[in-house]
This record gives sequence, C-alpha cells and structure tokens, in this order.
Amino acid sequence: MSLYNDFKNFCDDLVLDTKDMNTSSGEIAKKLNSHYYELTNEKSEHLYIVGSVGRNTAITKTSDLDIIFDLPSEVYDRFDDYTSNGQSALLQEVKGVLQERYPKTGIRGDGQVVVIEFTAYTVELVPGFKQSNDRFKYPDTHDGGSWKYTDPIAEQEECASCNTLSSGNYYRFCKMIRKWKSNCGVVIGGLLIDTLIYKHFIANNYYSSETYSDYFDMLQSLYEYMKGLDKNQAYWFAVGSNQQVYNEDNGSFIDKASTAYNLLCDCDTDEKKYSALDGLFGSDFPNTTTVQESASTSSYSSYRNTEEFIENNVPINIQYALRIDCKVTQNGFRDSLLSLILRDRKILRHNKSLEFFIARNDTPQPDAIWWKVRNVGDEAKRRDCVRGQLIKSNKNTRSEHTSFYGPHFVECYVIKNGICVARDRIDVPIGTA
Repeated sequence: MSLYNDFKNFCDDLVLDTKDMNTSSGEIAKKLNSHYYELTNEKSEHLYIVGSVGRNTAITKTSDLDIIFDLPSEVYDRFDDYTSNGQSALLQEVKGVLQERYPKTGIRGDGQVVVIEFTAYTVELVPGFKQSNDRFKYPDTHDGGSWKYTDPIAEQEECASCNTLSSGNYYRFCKMIRKWKSNCGVVIGGLLIDTLIYKHFIANNYYSSETYSDYFDMLQSLYEYMKGLDKNQAYWFAVGSNQQVYNEDNGSFIDKASTAYNLLCDCDTDEKKYSALDGLFGSDFPNTTTVQESASTSSYSSYRNTEEFIENNVPINIQYALRIDCKVTQNGFRDSLLSLILRDRKILRHNKSLEFFIARNDTPQPDAIWWKVRNVGDEAKRRDCVRGQLIKSNKNTRSEHTSFYGPHFVECYVIKNGICVARDRIDVPIGTA
C-alpha cells in the first residue's frame, strides 16, 4: 500500500500550477488584442496555450510556456507580400508591440517564435493565422522565409481522449517521463514523449483499469517498449496531428530507456524498487517506508544531510546532450576510464585518483558548469560526509579520490540563461579493499 500512496503523492506533486503563466499570457493577449483588433482589456480572445502546458502534460518547475496568438488575415496578406522574408519582419513587428508592454524584459525574435524571458520561465509566442480546419499557419524565418502549418488543437484533443480512456493514467505517465527526462538528462522533446506514451497506451488497452498499485510494472513495460525503438528512425507521427516529430540526438533517449528498464528489472524487494525509482526520478519520489525504517533503525542519525538539488536552484529544461566520464589513476596501475569499469560491472578500490571530465557537451556557449559529489551509504553517514552540495566551479573537470566504501555518484549540470539545459550522472562504486 505504501508504493500505491507514494506513486499517488508523486504524481500529485508533479501537477503544474499555471496561475502565474495564465496571468502572463493574459497580459500578452491583452496587448496584442489592443494593437491588432482594437479590443480593450481582452485577455483570452485569439490566444491559444499550446505545447506541453496546453496538452496538460507539463510538470511543476516547467521552464517554458508555448502560446499561439491568432492574428487577423490582413496581417498575413501584408507580410506575405514582402519580396524577401516577410516572416522575419512579422516577428520583429510582434516583438516591438510586446516591448511596449515589457520594456525591461528580454524579448527577441528567434526563427519561428518571439521569445519573452520572464524570471521564472520563458514564453515562446508564435504569431499565427488560424485556418478553417483549426490548423495554424505560422512564420519560419529560415532559408529566406516561408509559411508552415501546425495542428496543436488536434494534439490536445487526442491527448485528452487518451487520458479519459486511461482513467487519468495517461497524463500522469507523461508527467513522470518528463521528470525522468529532467532527472537523468534525457534528450527527448515533449511532443515525442506524449506521442510514444500514447502509442504504448493504445497497445495496452489504454491501461484503463490499472491503478497506482500497477505503476511500477507499467513503468517497466513502458521502458521496455521505448528501449526497443529504432535509433535510426528519422521521425514519428505525432499524437493527434500526425505531424513529423524528429528523432533528436540520434535516439540517445533509447539508450537511457534501456538503462531505466534494466534498473527496474533488478527489483525483487521494496527496498530495491524504491532505490530504482530514486534513480529514475531523484529525491522528489517519496519513500515513506524507508523514511520510517531509517528513523527507527539508523545508527547514524546525527549525520548532517548536506545534499542540495539542482531543481531547487534553477528551472530544468533538458535541451542538449551532456556526457561525463572519469580518468581513474593509481601509481603502479594502468589508467582506466570509469565508464569502462562500470561497463564491466567492476568496482573501484581505495587510494585511486579520480579526474572527472566532460566528454561531450552540445550546449552552445553555456553560462556556467556546476558539479555535485554525493557520498552514499552507512560509511558516509558514520563519517558525517554525505556531501552533495552544488559546486559552482564553472570548470570542465573535477578532481576527487576514492576514500571509503559506498555507492557514490557525481553529477554535472550545464546552465544557460538561468536554466539547467543539460545534465549527466556517473556512479562511483567503491569497494572495501
């Protein structure tokens, strides 16, 4: 019953509070309605909240809000008459209108959207033109400019239908997989998440009769499906709209799904299940059983819990690939990479020098690089040395030593525009001899 309650509480905590976003989008609509339609104080007309927030699959601490504002057809005619990149001119005009409302806020035109950088999140506004079939025509400034189409309303309707047929399970799993993406640094877009879960749910009768008690097994089944996908597949057809959703980073999410599946397979006790869920979702996954047991049985209750969490410091929106590794050295022994040691299911011994480094970082011009070194286990508690603070060193390397037994780990975070856009983790298993 504890696992049932913990899954329920976890899913409840992932629900996004959209109050501030609704206020911001209302003010944006008010300004654009006044300029383009001469409507006074109209905060909802012509505005469509889209993306994961519009599909009801976004999670708390989401760092962006996607909206479409439906402009009058004469505005389209005016910019379509441009001989060169009227699409870019349209973005600049809408940007200028919004700068009148937000003169001290960073606003820029970027490819297909006007980006408004609020403190807590970023708004990406698409100036669009609603068609008779409920699709939207929108500008793309690339390659000299063109008009493209998107169909977010169909996506929202199909997601809502799947959620109803699944008795609410669909939205919850879309949110949980987003949390996995944020916690494990998985490069996968939100629409692809919703699409893959939709396809898996259809193949399993929408999981219409399953409850929180079944969520562990459902997660294992979902990751089994995801790990079996073709990494070379160029795109999938999106839920509802059937638009092409492209494969980012050569399907690296499939390898991450395989790791997640293997983690869940090796769970024959509740303790292992909770440990696996912590690995997938981080400290936000509640563990009432372990908390109760540790409070009554721990011999090291006086240790200081000094661990800090990235999600409590900056929003997370994983956009780029990051991979860290570690050079393991000791006098008299051959140097090795920690990734190879882990691949061979070996452990480290004491007195090794560890040089953690970034092996891959696709983030263009990152603002900062943070590290975290976490010691885990009874020995770390006995020595009052769990560590886990965020180290804002802005360095590509981190030097450590193997000192005492435990299943430790190191994480790295890349920060850009105040958002964690990439992260990775590597385990550091240290043996007793």
